[in-house]
Amino acid sequence: MNKIVIGVWLLVGCFIGAGLTLVVAPNLTTTPAGEVSQAKPEPLYWVAPMDPGYRRDQPGKSPMGMDLIPVYADASTDSGPGTVSISPEVVNNLGVRTVKAQAGALLTEINTVGYVQYNQDKLIHIHPRVQGWVEKLYLKAEGDPVRAGQPLYDLYSPALVNAQEEMVLALERNNTRLISAAQDRLRALQLSDTTIQQLRKTRKVHQTITVYSPQDGVIDNLNIREGFFIQPGTTVMSIGSLDEVWVEAEVFERQASLVQVGAPVSMTLDYTPGKEWLGKVDYVYPTLDEKTRTIKLRMRFDNPNRQLKPNMFAQVTVHAQSSDSAVLIPREALIRTGKVDRVVLALGDGRFKSINVQVGRIAENNVEILAGIMVGDDVVSSAQFLLDSESSKTSDFMRMHYASEAKQNASAEVMGVIRSIDAASRNLNIDREAIPKWNRGPANMDFNVMDGVDLAGLKVGMRIHFMFEVSVEGEFMITRIHAMPIEPKGADHGAMSHD
Repeated sequence: MNKIVIGVWLLVGCFIGAGLTLVVAPNLTTTPAGEVSQAKPEPLYWVAPMDPGYRRDQPGKSPMGMDLIPVYADASTDSGPGTVSISPEVVNNLGVRTVKAQAGALLTEINTVGYVQYNQDKLIHIHPRVQGWVEKLYLKAEGDPVRAGQPLYDLYSPALVNAQEEMVLALERNNTRLISAAQDRLRALQLSDTTIQQLRKTRKVHQTITVYSPQDGVIDNLNIREGFFIQPGTTVMSIGSLDEVWVEAEVFERQASLVQVGAPVSMTLDYTPGKEWLGKVDYVYPTLDEKTRTIKLRMRFDNPNRQLKPNMFAQVTVHAQSSDSAVLIPREALIRTGKVDRVVLALGDGRFKSINVQVGRIAENNVEILAGIMVGDDVVSSAQFLLDSESSKTSDFMRMHYASEAKQNASAEVMGVIRSIDAASRNLNIDREAIPKWNRGPANMDFNVMDGVDLAGLKVGMRIHFMFEVSVEGEFMITRIHAMPIEPKGADHGAMSHD
C-alpha cells in the first residue's frame, strides 16, 4: 500500500514539473556560468536612427549605412500614450543624455553694435553775444586739446568797446550804482572776471577781448578763421570732454523688455584688441524707431587715457538678467517645430515621452518654460529628435503619467488685493502675495474668473483669499474667491512689492 501511494505522488510531481517548465522556460535564458536570468523582450521592429519611417522586421543597416535601432513594446500601462521604451544598451549607443529642469533667473546676453559719442552732459557750444570780427584764433584745427582758462580767440566788437567805456565813466564818477550796472553788463557779454578787474584797475579800454575755454576737452565743429565776422547765433566751435564717453546702441523690439537701467555691459573695439571695457546701461530711450523697430540704449564708460574716441565702432554685450525665478532647461533640449514646441520627458527605466511646452524667453544657453514641465523633471538634451519622432506618432503630448501631480502643482491658493475689476470680461487685476511652492515672489497680475464665481460683492482695494489654476495655454483662471473682513483703519498688512 505504501509503495502505491509513493508512486502516485511521484507521478503528480512529474506532471507539475513539466508544466512549470513549459510556462517558465520560454522566458528564461542560461548564462555561460549556468545561471538563469530573465529573457530580454523581443523587439517589435527596427528603425533607422535618422529616418524613423524606415522600418524593417529584422536587424540590418539603414540607407545611410547606420545600424537599425530596435523598438520594444511598452510593458507599462501608466505612462500614457506615446511612451517609448528603450533598452539601456540602446540608450548608451544613442548617447542619450538627460538634465533636470531647474529654477533660476534667466541670464540673457544681447549682442549688438554701438558707437562712441561725446558725453552730451559736458559738450559745450561757444556762441558770441555781440557781433564783431575775429582778430586772432589761438586754436587752428578740430581735435586740438584745450584746457580750462586757455584763450580761444580775440574778438573786436564795437559793442564791447562801448560797454568798457561806460565802466570807465562810472568809475571816474565814483557812482556805485553805475559801476555795478556796467560790471553786470560786461559779465552778460561774457567778459571774464579777470578782464573786468584789470579794467577797474587800469581804466584802459581794450579794443579786442579774449574769449577763454570754460572746461578741459578737445575742439570740435570749428567754424571760424581769423578775420571772420560773427554775430549772436553763430556757432563758433564746440568743446567736448573725453574723460567719460557715451556709447549708443540699439536692440530689437523683442529684446527691449530684457534691458533695464543699471544692467552690466561689456564692450570690445577693434582699436584695442584683447581689451574689454565694462560699463552699465545709463538710459533706455522711450521711443521705438518705426523703420528699424529697435530701441536705443545709452551707456557710460570711463575714458581716463582717452582711448575711446567719438564715432568709433564697438561690439556691445548687454548682460540682462530677469528678476523672476523661472523653470529653465538647456536650449538644445527644446524641439521647435514652427507651430508648437516640445521636449522629450524621461520617465525613468528607459521610458520616454514627447510633450508640448509653452516657451518664454530664450537666452544663449537656456530656455524659459512657462508651462508643460516643472522643476526637477528630467528632459532629454541629446538624441531627443529620434525619441520625439517615435513618441509623436501616438503621443497625446500631455503629462498623463503625472496627471495628479501636474494638477496639484497647476493650482495655488494665495492672498491678494484687488486693483481693478472688469466685470464684462470677468477679469481681475490683483496684487498677489508670494507663492512659496512655485518659488515665486509677490507680483501684480491679471486673472480670468471662472463662470459661476460671483463678482458682485468685490470692490477695488478689497483684500481677498483666492484659488487659481494655470491652464495648458498659460492662462490664470480663478476658481474660488473669499473676501476678507475689512479691518479698522491703521491696520498694517505690510507693503507688497512687485516683480
